[in-house]
Amino acid sequence: MVDRVGNGNEHTRRAARALVRALAVLAAASAMALAGPGLQSAQAAAPCAGRLAKSLSFATGELRVYQNRQQVCAVTLARNPGARRPMSVSLQVRGDRAETDSGSFRRQAGPVAVPARGRCVKATGSVSGTSRSTGWILC
Repeated sequence: MVDRVGNGNEHTRRAARALVRALAVLAAASAMALAGPGLQSAQAAAPCAGRLAKSLSFATGELRVYQNRQQVCAVTLARNPGARRPMSVSLQVRGDRAETDSGSFRRQAGPVAVPARGRCVKATGSVSGTSRSTGWILC
């Protein structure tokens, strides 16, 4: 009878150790997923829903335009995230006012989204005074 108790306790300890290891792996994965730009690159996560429709690189950053069935979304990403710098992104549907996000950011400006089903849009992004525009696209 002593052997059974001993084996039961050993089995319980093994199960507890396995559970602790699994929880540690889960906690580490969660921390990586929630980490800031120091552990994840700005390009790793898509800031907008939908497929990437257009991407324009320039000296200080990148302008990305995403499209899905309901809307078009744009974001400007800094080439070297870190220090705050002036950044902006704007998205305009032909015939409407532009939606804009501008200010001093470390990593990205935006996202900005507009309903644009079947209409032309123009996106513009800038980082530290250098800008790039798509012209009218997705017509």
